[in-house]
Amino acid sequence: MQRTLCLLIAVAAISMPDSGHAQDGKQFVSDFIDSNQVSYAETALEIWNLAEVGYQEFVSTGLLQNHLQEAGFKIETGVAGIPTAFIASYGSGRPVIGILAEFDALPGINQAAAPDRERIEGKQAGHACGHHLFGMGSAAAAIAVKTWMGEAGLGGTVRVYGTPAEEGGSGKVYMVREGLFDDTDV
Repeated sequence: MQRTLCLLIAVAAISMPDSGHAQDGKQFVSDFIDSNQVSYAETALEIWNLAEVGYQEFVSTGLLQNHLQEAGFKIETGVAGIPTAFIASYGSGRPVIGILAEFDALPGINQAAAPDRERIEGKQAGHACGHHLFGMGSAAAAIAVKTWMGEAGLGGTVRVYGTPAEEGGSGKVYMVREGLFDDTDV
């Protein structure tokens, strides 16, 4: 996750006129994530335990939206006609920095939060691709970058795209068809 955050800061800094803030931003974002790590980890584990499959991620999407809303993001729900899809936006103008957040689980698999294979009897789905981490990590990155931009006095828009049903449901395809990504710069 640290590498992704550094990349986001570099892209944001390069995209903004007269910005020499990339290195300061890297440290700011790293410290911000570290200071909120407990809350972010708890949410990621909760999404892991929920293991909601594509187009049924109602609690998982709500958890991510709550973090973003508490950080001052404006939330638009049910985008592209998908009840669990959302766009969370903060700021205005250019650049528009888009961050994808996936949060669905895979049907037919499961795994305890353990280093060795440990099935959970009766559990019908699980996270094999780390979407519990990806969704929360993306929301955390957006909150950190938005906070850094505010501290540095930089303009622009940070946008999180809550993209459901990535595992075989093509949630992003419907969002693309609706033109939801058309104005993003990066």
